[in-house]
Amino acid sequence: MTISGFTMVKNATLLYYPIRQSIESILPLVDEFVVVLGDCSAGDRTEEEILAIGSPKIRLVKTVWDIQQYPSGTENAHQTDIAKSHCTGDWLFYLQADEVVHEQYLPIIKRRCEVLLHDPEVEGLLFDYVHFWGDYWHHQVSHGWYKHEIRIVRNRLDIHSWESAQSFRRIPGFEGKNYRQKAGTYKLKVAMANAQVYHYGWVRPPQFMQSKKKALDTIHKGEELVGQLYHNRPDGYDYGPLGRAAKFKGTHPAVMRDWIARFDWQDELNYSSKSTAVRTDLHKHDLPKYRLLTFIEQRLLGGKGIGTFKNYVLTDK
Repeated sequence: MTISGFTMVKNATLLYYPIRQSIESILPLVDEFVVVLGDCSAGDRTEEEILAIGSPKIRLVKTVWDIQQYPSGTENAHQTDIAKSHCTGDWLFYLQADEVVHEQYLPIIKRRCEVLLHDPEVEGLLFDYVHFWGDYWHHQVSHGWYKHEIRIVRNRLDIHSWESAQSFRRIPGFEGKNYRQKAGTYKLKVAMANAQVYHYGWVRPPQFMQSKKKALDTIHKGEELVGQLYHNRPDGYDYGPLGRAAKFKGTHPAVMRDWIARFDWQDELNYSSKSTAVRTDLHKHDLPKYRLLTFIEQRLLGGKGIGTFKNYVLTDK
């Protein structure tokens, strides 16, 4: 059995992505790691960070992004598909540049891959998610935050990245353009990986968080509209009251130790449960409707989501 790791990335160092830590977290598990590196901006050092890992398992594939041809976030899926196409393993382990796996899960994941290797019904493995928010000691369990996602898939030509690369679907005869199509697509049949992915996408100094959010919005909405949306916005992102977020009680992956030691923006965070400023860009979990739904889910339904979309068919394997 062989496992390929793969990812796509652009401007990781300029936007404060822990790309090196992400790769290193599963490098002991995989036989190769394919990195599709987009055309980074001047001053970015993503390539140097990746090469500094010094592993012969890593293969770099350089690309040029085109959000005109692949709008509405689909360039993310297109780049992910390019990375997937270069993989040779039986199983393909996808991590985004802000996702990290704790070392305690590596033997569990390997065993699940071994057990399910010859079970053709299982097309992928589903991971639990921990979404860190603002700092490394708070995370979101609010309504609207996805609790699970597919991160390991079989090496099949008809399995493709889907929408904005959050997940995967089986798309027979895919023409390689409309990654948001639903007709003629099929949700993957998956088994639980019995492991977590730590998502650090919303843990950055406020200035970097605003830059990252603007970059992501540009991919989804286009440069012209984003220029208008951000015209009068402050330079730093407002995370809102962290006192409303859940406290993280576990341990972080060992590869994140030095990265977390860089944390120095605590004075810019609001650790109370009340907003301290008028905000124009409220996150969904701060809206009254979502706060009510979160209360019902967490306090009355034992964590069960209301109307949660699931882009997979969970088996009992």
